[in-house]
Amino acid sequence: MDILILQVFVSLGLVAGSVLLYAFTCRNRTFEHADRLALLPMNDDAGTSPPPAEIAPVTRKEP
Repeated sequence: MDILILQVFVSLGLVAGSVLLYAFTCRNRTFEHADRLALLPMNDDAGTSPPPAEIAPVTRKEP
């Protein structure tokens, strides 16, 4: 029976902690960080891509 009381106490502590972290995130407005990271690869940086490699012609030997 003691373990049940401990389990309920730990569960309530985890729930309270997650609610506090959610409130902290909403108050600081940091929940938009994932959207900025998702759009980051779409930035077009001119001059950062390497020039295209030249493709050598494929020659096949007839048997």
